[in-house]
Amino acid sequence: MNMYNPGWPATLIHERVSLRPYRRSDATHWSAVRRRNESWLAHWEPASGTSWHEANSPAGFRTMYRDLRRSAKGGATWPFAVCYDDELVGGMTVGSITRRAFCSAHVGYWIDEKYAGKGIAPTALGLICDHAFTSGRLHRIEVNIQPHNTPSRRVVEKLGFREEAMYKAYLYINNQWRDHIGYGMTIEDVTDGGVLARWIKSRTD
Repeated sequence: MNMYNPGWPATLIHERVSLRPYRRSDATHWSAVRRRNESWLAHWEPASGTSWHEANSPAGFRTMYRDLRRSAKGGATWPFAVCYDDELVGGMTVGSITRRAFCSAHVGYWIDEKYAGKGIAPTALGLICDHAFTSGRLHRIEVNIQPHNTPSRRVVEKLGFREEAMYKAYLYINNQWRDHIGYGMTIEDVTDGGVLARWIKSRTD
């Protein structure tokens, strides 16, 4: 474990869903998935300054991979590949990790449209939250989502995140400053065996 980044590196697993650190060998597959999902994902992500095709090329992955590894080594990030039956189908990054009195982080994620609706995103986020509040030694997790991104809002609401704020003109996406809704959860909100356990229970009630 990285002494500057408690909780990292890690592999988290629940049934068919797993999260693991990205690998350099993911480049070709990651690129194919991202390029195929342009119409599904581009609405929600800040522009990179290049075309979607170029930003999501194998070379683009290698640049991202290098930057994320450096950030993780410095204690600011946990960059996870999201896998279903061991196939990479998305990404989930815990970023802006701040220690000491704050002990907080933000989470961002994306899932291949082909795998949407299978419970992968809430399962992955539940795993992340439970890991963050235990091995990761964090106190608070935040997720910021555009108001009309209904699928992502459903994910955090299913897991018990609170809607806490409206951030006006928060991120520059698709040539416009976009509002975001701020959701939050602290360790005091976690009951009944953890966030993932609460999500699983909600599916069977």
